[in-house]
Parts: sequence; structure tokens; C-alpha cells
Amino acid sequence: MMPHLLIFGLGYTATRIAAALEERGWTVDATGSSGNVSFADREAVLAKLSLATHVLSSVPPSDGTDPVLDAYGDALGQSWLGYLSSTGVYGDTGGAWVDESAPIATGRRTARSACDQRWLEKGARVFRLPGIYGPGRSAFERVRNGNAKRIDLPGQVFSRIHVDDIATGVLAGLDGPAGAYNLSDDLPCAQDLVIAEACRLMGCQPPPLLSLEEADLSEMAKGFYVENRRVANGKAKRVLAWRPQFPTYREGLSSLI
Repeated sequence: MMPHLLIFGLGYTATRIAAALEERGWTVDATGSSGNVSFADREAVLAKLSLATHVLSSVPPSDGTDPVLDAYGDALGQSWLGYLSSTGVYGDTGGAWVDESAPIATGRRTARSACDQRWLEKGARVFRLPGIYGPGRSAFERVRNGNAKRIDLPGQVFSRIHVDDIATGVLAGLDGPAGAYNLSDDLPCAQDLVIAEACRLMGCQPPPLLSLEEADLSEMAKGFYVENRRVANGKAKRVLAWRPQFPTYREGLSSLI
């Protein structure tokens, strides 16, 4: 049987995964505004599921639950299953390293943690992702738009991942065992360093360092600074033989300039 992927939620990241698989001769169907199947058309979705050898969901929680598992969980059958989750499930570690053996549901993303666990119980490969950047969605756009802010919070670090490294990680997971995998780069660091590097590459002055109060961030943006952790990617390297093409933000930004 020729490989056939059904994606629930064809967004920014899933589009890159779909393109990588189509280049390899896969058939890809997807729900979402850019997809070819309506999520609400149950008959059409079930027809695609009957053909799918692989199923990937990038649909986030809604109203505290997982829309895909609620609507189609019983029809997923014996297909390979994948789910794009978040490293936010680990909560705050005070800047310490965290791997897949750490408990989840300790932070503010309890709904995401519950969905993550449900997919694991289904036998899925659950890819836990930190901050995602890539073409058209990076520090360069924020600098150009005047929205880039450098926050002075000593000791505060974030992990991140280039969108194309997510795609190669998911492809590596096609032959890997079920379970959770952190897909992150090798250098967690403060966000202000990323903004400063983008400005260096663009040949402009970086914005000044501001306190969290001076930055006047939205409540959603402030939420990112509530938690502080370094995400370890060793399991994906060992088990899936995956390596990020962009091991730090420096290579990732250079590829985008």
C-alpha cells in the first residue's frame, strides 16, 4: 500500500511536513482552511481515514478537550498516529533541563497535557515542540514590524525549533516507536539574544532591554515568561537518529536572512 497521510489541521508547521512527504511520493489529505477535507464533513473524513496509512494531528485543545479524538478517535484504527504537542506540558522548571521522563500537567497548560496523554494512550508518536520559527515567522518579522522587544530577565531561557527541523523529526518518527519526543534545538537561551542576532544580521540597532513591566506585553505574551526551562532533545537523537539541521538560533536565522 502506498503511504497516505491524513493531517488534522493543516497549519504553518503541518504544511511543511506535508510538503516534505509529498516530495517523497506520499499522498496527503488534510483538514483545515488550507486543506481539502472539511473537519465537519464526517463522511468525507471517515472516507479519508479508511485510506490513510498514517494520521497526524496538529489541532490544539479546544474547550479543554481534544476535538480530533472526541470526533474521530474511534475511527483511527491501526494507522500510524502522530500528534504535535507542546513542551509547555512540563511547566516551570526554574531553568533546569527537562526530558520526556519528567512529569507533565504541572504548569498552566493542563488541557494540552491531557490531550498529550490521550494521544500517548492511543499509541501515538507525540512530538513536544517549544517555540517555533521559520520562513515568514521569525525575529526578522518582529524587528521589521517594530514589535521586537528585549526583556531583561536574568536567568530566563527559552527553547526553540526551526519548522523544518520539526518536519525532519516527524519523518524520522515514521519508523520510530510510539512515545513522546522533544524536538528542540541544542541551545536554549534568552529571547533577547535572538532579537539581538536578528538585528545584527539586518544591520540595525537592537531595541533596548526593558523590564517586564516596561515592555507592556499582552497577557498571552506575559504567560511565556511565567515558565523557565531548558528542553533536552537527547531521546529523539538516540531513538530516531534525528539531528537538527539548525542546532542553534544562529544557524536558523542565517538560513532565513
